[in-house]
Amino acid sequence: MRTRLSILTWPEPKGGPHRAICHYCDTVHLAEPIAEGSRANCVLCGATLFQNRPASLVRVTSFSLTALLLMIVVHTAPFVDMDAAGLHTELTLPGAARALIDEGTPLVGLGVALFTIITPLILAGGLFYVCAPLMFGRLAPGAMFVTRWMSRSEPWNMIEVFLLGVLVSLLKLGKVADLHFGIGFWAFAGLMVCMAAAVAAIDKRELWDRLEVAKGQ
Repeated sequence: MRTRLSILTWPEPKGGPHRAICHYCDTVHLAEPIAEGSRANCVLCGATLFQNRPASLVRVTSFSLTALLLMIVVHTAPFVDMDAAGLHTELTLPGAARALIDEGTPLVGLGVALFTIITPLILAGGLFYVCAPLMFGRLAPGAMFVTRWMSRSEPWNMIEVFLLGVLVSLLKLGKVADLHFGIGFWAFAGLMVCMAAAVAAIDKRELWDRLEVAKGQ
């Protein structure tokens, strides 16, 4: 019964009353439990305060685990195959960052590594590490610390921006070389979808409430 309740319901921490502040108009509300699949809106401006998303822990754990598996493919499989002037080149995502550093643009190379490799790994790995035990009502060691770092790293997860930049660059390179998308490219596209789905699967307020409840058990 403990496992089922941990998966299906949004537990309410002890104490209270609990408050929610609108991020748009700063109106203070009494944060009461809401039904699964519904949302709480500001009484003044109508902005969303928080949402009780269906099967949140199952979805965030599934999507984050899938993202981690796709990262293995992204970091090892060819991203793009290029044929130009009789030369064949295969490029991987870590190889692209390393090539930028070797070509005299270390800041750009480090930025690619940080925003498309390290930050997504921290975010997806942290979500799985924190949320998988929460499905059974348990608190992973250091879960509070990991959750804080996830919140800090989320704005720096820029795989969508990188993918858009790659597409623009490939459109220009396509005029002078034969380009073929490798398995790594399609895995990267799937990674982008899974990362967005994992982050959107659970409300931050619900995540912190579940951590507080698991901590008190």
